[in-house]
Amino acid sequence: MGYRSVELLGESDWPVVREFGLDCAVANGPVSIGGGINRPETHDKFVADCEAMLPKVRDAGIPTMIVFSGNRRDELTDETGLANCAEALRRVMPTAEKTGVTVIMELLNSKVDHGGYMCDRTPWGVRLCKEVGSDRFKLLYDIYHMQIMEGDVIRTIRDNHQYIGHYHTGGVPGRREIDESQELYYPAICRAIVETGYTGFLGQEFIPARDAVESLRQAYGICNV
Repeated sequence: MGYRSVELLGESDWPVVREFGLDCAVANGPVSIGGGINRPETHDKFVADCEAMLPKVRDAGIPTMIVFSGNRRDELTDETGLANCAEALRRVMPTAEKTGVTVIMELLNSKVDHGGYMCDRTPWGVRLCKEVGSDRFKLLYDIYHMQIMEGDVIRTIRDNHQYIGHYHTGGVPGRREIDESQELYYPAICRAIVETGYTGFLGQEFIPARDAVESLRQAYGICNV
């Protein structure tokens, strides 16, 4: 079929993909989507977990590890949440830089799938990257999620590619196949990604409405530009 990686796996699954000659592009990190790092009380455990996990991720040959901002709660503003996330991530960067593993925070939509999620817009994520100030922290730009929140996908990728460490696909609306049944034209999007010089993986994260193997095969052809 052509795929080289299965991603978002925990430590117990890393040897399985290796057994079948595949890579794992993204390791699961130590925080959940809603329980992320925009609240200071999570920081000590987050840092300790990252310091324990990042060497294992490196030793498994996995280039990135995913983390999440957490949700908007009570009176926590986006400004304060950004500052809190930056503080936690700066504490992790020495270990990330030492291991060579890039920590990536996923951009998710808060309109449909993840109500209250804080890292739901590219400008917020880019500001966070600048605050952290390390090439070992980047964004996971999920095309499906950001089409829902912002649109303007290709220009956003071109303008901010230096802050993006991984990409996800998905058809809009519905997160189904990325074919002509939905509103995004993935060949053009993938060409724009290639033109930025990106050489990493593109994760297919849609939910098939028909045969999964056939849908994955079709998606590979659509994105293989």
